[in-house]
Amino acid sequence: MNWWQALILGLVQGLGEFLPISSSGHLVLTREILGISGEYMLFDMLLHVGTVCAIFVVFFKDLIALFKPPFKTIGYILLASVPAIIVGLLFNSQIESFFSGAKYLCFFFLFTAVLMLTTEILGKRLYKEPKPFTWITAVSMGLMQGIAVFPGISRSGSTLFGGTVAGGKREEIAKFSFFMSIPVILGGAVLQLFGLEGGLSVDWWCILIGMISSFLSGLLAVKLMMRLIAKADYKWFALYLLVVSVLTFVFFFIGV
Repeated sequence: MNWWQALILGLVQGLGEFLPISSSGHLVLTREILGISGEYMLFDMLLHVGTVCAIFVVFFKDLIALFKPPFKTIGYILLASVPAIIVGLLFNSQIESFFSGAKYLCFFFLFTAVLMLTTEILGKRLYKEPKPFTWITAVSMGLMQGIAVFPGISRSGSTLFGGTVAGGKREEIAKFSFFMSIPVILGGAVLQLFGLEGGLSVDWWCILIGMISSFLSGLLAVKLMMRLIAKADYKWFALYLLVVSVLTFVFFFIGV
């Protein structure tokens, strides 16, 4: 990998983390297109850390407010993190195998497309009067985050679906979706660093470029997503993912 490839992957990560299109799936697909091979779990995780920094910048005041009594939201975040941790520990090897190739991304992209279309329908037609945010909302979003550990299944899209099904207010579940990604991403990065063996497939200069790129594109994406969430306008993401799903299926299974 060279610096411009790291730059592109950072842009893909930053946009894909907050837009409901799956950053991990697009990272795997982009590496396939660029002809990059090798083990990049640590690189991908540190790109995610770059987008977490974007959350800190955009929602700095909201995050500071979390550490004031009664700390209820922090409890919800910890509760919502449990499913992803369990799935990550139980299926770590399977998840890594999916990250090593793009063959099955088409099915995960299609799953996310259905989720986003369903989220728009529910958000606009069924929940005219949102319910207060409770532990039930947090658990619903946490369960969906657990499913989204596989590349091609959007974490932000899945958690928005979980919050919408629970009847949460759009802006509240959007912010919570961003906040609940912090412990999972930072925890995953720490585990990757401690589990690092031998040399790394990319150098630290490329990692730095990728992280800066993911941070800057993440700033753009999170602000754009907050505007879109206010309108519950997800159908174009569903259409995009459907097209990507079909194209990847044709390429990897039919060989056109």
